[in-house]
Amino acid sequence: MTDIDSPDSVVRRWFDEVWNAGREDSIERLMAPNALVHGLGDEVMIGPAQFTTYYRAMRTALRPIEVTVVRTVVEGEMVVAHCHVTARHSGASLGGPQTGRTVDFWGMTMARVVDGQIVEGWNSFDFLKMFQQFGWVPNPPSP
Repeated sequence: MTDIDSPDSVVRRWFDEVWNAGREDSIERLMAPNALVHGLGDEVMIGPAQFTTYYRAMRTALRPIEVTVVRTVVEGEMVVAHCHVTARHSGASLGGPQTGRTVDFWGMTMARVVDGQIVEGWNSFDFLKMFQQFGWVPNPPSP
């Protein structure tokens, strides 16, 4: 494995190229053909084609979007990326009208990387906070 194919490098390139630069072509290059994607919907997504549908909906709704990888932890072929997301809700592709509001939330991705490609990913992002910032979900009362 070269440094460019290391789990840390692949995941950092994923967020820089796919999300920040909007390079949809990087999905097929960085994601294995039968990769499994957990935690971004009700069903497990399989492969670049299913992920691309999700990606297009998110990129339509959140422009501009910036995902900053704050830190990573690597163990063998596994990497966890702690991410900070900022964006503007500029499209209606998430099931409601665009609000124009900015969002700021955090999340984590754990990915298994083999031969320079993501073969499985588990995602946990605070989408509830994002929807609260859209104004679609009320904030709970403070204790």
